[in-house]
Amino acid sequence: MKRIYLLSLSLLLWVLHVQAQEVKSPDGNIVLNFSVENGQAIYSLTFKNKDVIKPSSLGFEIKNQEPLAGNFTLVSSQTSSFDETWIPVWGEESSIRNHYNELLVTLNQANTERTLNIRFRVFDDGLGFRYEFPSQPNLGHFVIKDELTQFAMAGDHTAFWIPGDYDTQEYDYTESKLSEIRGLMEKAITGNLSQKPFSTTGVQTSLMMKSDDGLYINLHEAALIDYSTMHLDLDDERMVFQSWLTPDAIGDKGYLQSPFNSPWRTIIVSDDARDILASRMTYNLNEPSKIKDTSWIKPMKYIGVWWEMITGKSSWAYTDELPAVKLGETDYTKVLPNGRHGANTNNVVRHIDFAAEHGFKGVLVEGWNIGWEDWFGNSKDYVFDFLTPYPDFDLPYLRDYAKSKGVELVMHHETSSSVRNYERHLDRAYQFMKDNGYNAVKSGYVGDILPRGENHYSQWLVNHYQYAVEKAAEYQIMVNAHEAVRPTGVARTWPNLIANESARGQEYQAFGGSKPNHHTVLPFTRQIGGPMDYTPGIFEMDISKVNPENDSWVNSTIANQLGLYVTLYSPLQMAADLPENYERFMDAFQFIKDVPVEWETSKYLEAEPGYYVTIARKEKGRNNWFVGNVNGVPVRNSIISFDFLDPDKTYIATIYADAKDAHYRNNAQAYTIRQVIVTNKSKLNQQTASGGGYAISIMEASKEETKGLKRLK
Repeated sequence: MKRIYLLSLSLLLWVLHVQAQEVKSPDGNIVLNFSVENGQAIYSLTFKNKDVIKPSSLGFEIKNQEPLAGNFTLVSSQTSSFDETWIPVWGEESSIRNHYNELLVTLNQANTERTLNIRFRVFDDGLGFRYEFPSQPNLGHFVIKDELTQFAMAGDHTAFWIPGDYDTQEYDYTESKLSEIRGLMEKAITGNLSQKPFSTTGVQTSLMMKSDDGLYINLHEAALIDYSTMHLDLDDERMVFQSWLTPDAIGDKGYLQSPFNSPWRTIIVSDDARDILASRMTYNLNEPSKIKDTSWIKPMKYIGVWWEMITGKSSWAYTDELPAVKLGETDYTKVLPNGRHGANTNNVVRHIDFAAEHGFKGVLVEGWNIGWEDWFGNSKDYVFDFLTPYPDFDLPYLRDYAKSKGVELVMHHETSSSVRNYERHLDRAYQFMKDNGYNAVKSGYVGDILPRGENHYSQWLVNHYQYAVEKAAEYQIMVNAHEAVRPTGVARTWPNLIANESARGQEYQAFGGSKPNHHTVLPFTRQIGGPMDYTPGIFEMDISKVNPENDSWVNSTIANQLGLYVTLYSPLQMAADLPENYERFMDAFQFIKDVPVEWETSKYLEAEPGYYVTIARKEKGRNNWFVGNVNGVPVRNSIISFDFLDPDKTYIATIYADAKDAHYRNNAQAYTIRQVIVTNKSKLNQQTASGGGYAISIMEASKEETKGLKRLK
């Protein structure tokens, strides 16, 4: 009997052994453990022997079926490694390394005869994993009731979070312990046009956290295709997040058909905050570009007829006389103009001239098309046709005038969230753009979704946003989508998705303001999945000077606004203020004119979420560097080295900095500009104001050009 017992124990230990798997990152610092325990699929993650994710379960609840979450056995596992370098169409560097070790496990649920694969990829900067549903007779068409992915935290981390919401990301970030989220949720939910918070402990990804022992942890998703957007719901007693998918109008969370792969769930981790900013894991988990010829995708800086409407100085609408508009029936030639319509021919010409004079390639014009009089809040299906201009917008003349000045007009498509209406017009609208020389479109989805009851981040809407991008690619049009789903690296696959808003942008500074440290959080959260059209460059912080009826204030200094052009990366970058405000500060405006939108490489010099970010970037194809810093509320000294410069070169650095008495609220327009000689041995100790920052342009120079300048020690 004793011998039989020992043999049984050996078999048990062998079974337990083959049911557990371990995979390390290429550098060995990150370790994934996967196992099947009592029929449950369990994973955990460590970084340098510190817990990142404690044992957490995986699986699904399937509508009208048994959960796909237990009674699993591990059928097989495969490991592999991958290492490539790929060239992005645009980005923060000219090449990206994609290097990981992979584990693919096949699970069988014996009682249902269903199969589930889980693929894990372990990078030096984190973990990505997804569910794969192979074609099988017992899981053909099915409906997701809940995704049961857990992220068990190792402690009560400090988090930078916004409320979980099915319809908007336009919140200010709250910094708190995880255990404090419930108590702060009511205060964190600020007014917005369309909101559906779902839980007192629900938050959105990308979620940035910092542990007490110095780990920086980011939770997000990658390659969100044909699936509902993931939020996180916190069990604040156990400190365990569970995935929470956005439902549709009847509460279902995903309609799937095997074979199918879910989006990747991502965990980026390091003991250095700069590594979070440098991570390209989200892009690496997306497929390569599906656009073969990308030569028409051209990053650019632009200005626009926009801020004047946001501040209330001008109007999108042509007239105040129409309580309702019916396209094709309303005759705008018979109504009295309101005199405040911003998208008029003379105003657009003024912007084209300013753009041409200062080297901007694009001019965005909002409110050019009929229908703005009753566009919002009326649950209106046929709201815009995206084709017909107002009487005071001479489109053929402006098209030709812009072309003669070497400037492109940027189209605006506000859908008013009437998605069916946009799709019915999409081909004609894109063809209209091509016929008139518009190569980029800013789309918008303000308001509650039509069809009624749908949510901005449900599977159906995710598919619509993707459809619009892919359709745009057919017409060689670049897309800058506002109010759409937050980016998850899909721009690698569809690089004509050149920017998104999908967060609380600069416009909120004219709606009452954002926190002074907002700019120091966005690079760690919103920008993990792709570039943001934040619309920086506001120089007049007192909005009442633009519109006396608006007493809002931009919580930023001019130097901070300049720093944003480097710290908030976008290949489609706006100078958002009014031309007349730039004309008052032309010496500071010079940095916006000089800073490029295409980069060779990026160096992350300083970083602490919520407090400061300093980034240096090298201009693509040239030996010029640009540095940007944004600071939070506490005044601090930024100390950086210029060791990223070529050792055998000399440069002239133009430093745009906060004046000593600058402050985002009390002295926002106080700045200094100085020029110094720098080399790769130089160091800078620069004070940054509350809500402040600095920007530096660094140009290679000859000895003759440096005469009379002091050297920065």
